[in-house]
Amino acid sequence: MTKRTRLSRLLRDILLVNLLPLVLIFAALFYLDQYQQGLLSAEVSALREQARIFAGALSQSAVQNNQAGQPALNPDLAQPLLYQLIDPTPNAQALIYGPDGQIIANSRVHPGPGGAIITEPLPTAIPTYLFARLVGYIYDHITGALAQPQDDSGLIGSGAGENPDTLGWQPDAREALQLTAAAPNQEAPPYVRRSADGQLLVTVAEPISRSQQNVGTVLLTREAGGVDRAVLAIRISILGLFALALGLTVIVSFYLARTIASPILRLANAATLMREGRARAQALPDAIIERNDEIGTLARALHGSSKALWARMDAIEQFAADVSHEIKNPLSSIRSAIETLTRVEDPTRATRLLAIVTQDVARLDRLITDISDSSRLDSELSRTRMDVLDLAPILETLTEMHDATRKPNGPRMVLDSPGTGLTVRGVESRLVQVLRNLIGNAISFSPDNGLIWLRGRETGGIVELAVEDEGPGIPDAKLDGIFDRFYSERPTSEQFGSHSGLGLSISRQIIEAHQGRISAENRRDADGNIIGARFVIRLPKAETD
Repeated sequence: MTKRTRLSRLLRDILLVNLLPLVLIFAALFYLDQYQQGLLSAEVSALREQARIFAGALSQSAVQNNQAGQPALNPDLAQPLLYQLIDPTPNAQALIYGPDGQIIANSRVHPGPGGAIITEPLPTAIPTYLFARLVGYIYDHITGALAQPQDDSGLIGSGAGENPDTLGWQPDAREALQLTAAAPNQEAPPYVRRSADGQLLVTVAEPISRSQQNVGTVLLTREAGGVDRAVLAIRISILGLFALALGLTVIVSFYLARTIASPILRLANAATLMREGRARAQALPDAIIERNDEIGTLARALHGSSKALWARMDAIEQFAADVSHEIKNPLSSIRSAIETLTRVEDPTRATRLLAIVTQDVARLDRLITDISDSSRLDSELSRTRMDVLDLAPILETLTEMHDATRKPNGPRMVLDSPGTGLTVRGVESRLVQVLRNLIGNAISFSPDNGLIWLRGRETGGIVELAVEDEGPGIPDAKLDGIFDRFYSERPTSEQFGSHSGLGLSISRQIIEAHQGRISAENRRDADGNIIGARFVIRLPKAETD
């Protein structure tokens, strides 16, 4: 998978996550139907109240008894009265139907001057602008694709009337009578539809009653363009907010991909190079390493890990080279002795050669043992749990052990330490190993009946241990080199090869694994003369519960 492909997938995931809130905004479009229904309900309620007023006025003023003595609507009285009632509402039309379905009066037809009949045209629809049509088209297609079509139960009609010139706003006579005949004791349902020119029309029917007899039906129709305009305004607001949020989401997603996803991919590529061993040089640019955020912290940690890993690999390579060199010396000595032994006939010389072989074998055994201990030390300490230890009792025990095993004319040990309070966090066996190694070195270099000081103190959150002797000291040029592997600076009285040269190197490994430091220095008198050596261990103090 290429870097571009991985970046594209990250960008896609970021976009998908950021688009989730937009779904909530987009979902608001579906609630517009409820908002529209609420506006239509309010429109129907207002129109029904107006129709009831019309029906009451007509019942009181335009109903007379016919020849059979039954109440009936008088067209001559109903027509002018209907015209007067509808006059304050120019965007409405009212019709009066008789019980037989015949039109008795039409609010758009009224007598003019000189007895002429005037027919007023129906109001024309307000032209719908292209943007409004586009918004409606988008909304209708989106909601139509995502939602099931609703059953309007006959409330949405075609708007075709008996006479398109005068009745285009009204249902036909059969539908008009059905509005009131369907439920005589209940409110007639409204008739909501769109006309051929796109107008939203609302029609309600109210019966005209006199003496508990139905003498006709008044149909009141009004153009509800305000509902469309209110819904359009909400649609535009939601779509505009959605477009703005979408634009911001895309911008933020690209920004996140550039500032987060891309650097993370750089880090992943650097880690891959480290794994493949091709990241010897710095694989991360300074711009990422110097960032003051979590990615910068991660980059610096990865960079530090890379440097530490390469340093460890270099150390391993150097260690392998040193081990090879140190093992070759006794092996060469053994080989030479064996080759010579096959040609020697003198038993005395043969015995001497066998002693050399034995000595070199012992040296190899000691060397391999120390090499094994050094090689597994780091992994062992990383797995071993470090406990809180008090080093003061350990110093007392080491002093007592030295006094109990002290040889004649051997150096004496002086303890200078508090009885308690030297608490550190570490592995007891390994810290004791370091102290015994330093004490052993001090014993080797101390003169007969000399003094060795074992000191311990706590200062500034650091536990400081020191081993001092009265020996010849350490050459100033070797104060740092004595901790190198296979470095050996032994007294002339000791037999060659009795030490592997790894003791101080292992001690430094152990102390550094405990987040501490070990150093060597010379003890000097008032005149600056060397009067002995001093090894100092500094470990972080551990707080006890």
